[in-house]
Amino acid sequence: MRLPTWIAQHLAALRAVLVFTVLLGLVYPLALVALGQLPGLNHKADGSLITVGGDTVGSALIGQSFTDADGNPVARYFQSRPSAAGDGYDPTSTSASNLGPESVVDTIATDPEESSESLLTQVCGRSKSVGELNGVDGRRPYCTDDGVGAVLAVFRADGLTGPVTRVVSVNQAAPATPFVTEYEGVAVEPAQPGEDYVAAGGVVTPIRGDAPAEPAVPADAVTASGSGLDPQISPAYAELQVNRVARERGADPAAVRKLVKEHTDGRGLGFMGAPGVNVLELNIALDKQFAAR
Repeated sequence: MRLPTWIAQHLAALRAVLVFTVLLGLVYPLALVALGQLPGLNHKADGSLITVGGDTVGSALIGQSFTDADGNPVARYFQSRPSAAGDGYDPTSTSASNLGPESVVDTIATDPEESSESLLTQVCGRSKSVGELNGVDGRRPYCTDDGVGAVLAVFRADGLTGPVTRVVSVNQAAPATPFVTEYEGVAVEPAQPGEDYVAAGGVVTPIRGDAPAEPAVPADAVTASGSGLDPQISPAYAELQVNRVARERGADPAAVRKLVKEHTDGRGLGFMGAPGVNVLELNIALDKQFAAR
């Protein structure tokens, strides 16, 4: 008995679904798992985990923080770049901050829980902290001495033109002292919590200041990566930290610098990306060679 055409077509479609389910849903994934367990590949397939004394201390592929219980950097270790993934290097919450170059004005709310820092202020604060930790000049253009974005809201008589009538340092809340006392002859006020000076008509005006054009603190020391999980820092950021780590461990800076070089990876395939220093592997090597004082 010949089946109706529409039933034959549905049965053919069902057979195709079953075949491809088995092939792509079972055979293909299991084949890749088996391939990943071959010698030479299994370490990477299992997450490139690093063990010390039988204990797993992390992964060579995911960064981590080297801070104390209060979140302060542990001076004897090289520090990783900032992370915007969860509370920092959270692989279940990998993400960027989604803040861009236009993010220069902080949100200063009456409720501190609702306040938030602009990308500029985050960069300024990190640069100041990194500079203090490593004994270098942490100043950057468009940053105040207290580590926030040097940004004014300038009000003019005719909106965008005319004489200046009022000036507010939007990232410095009262009772802070503004980073400049006056702008075009008008005294600068600190910001009041809950006020939106941009919506009120203030023109956002970043002030460059007298910071060097080439900051001593590298960019990867003050900005998070897109994933928030980068295990590496730039050779420049590693070099910035050498003297501090050597001092804390009573080691010769040249010997610490040699370890940095040994844990610096080259460009992918020789031409992609940039060289990077794996922070976890470097710190483990430091603990093995130079016990902390």
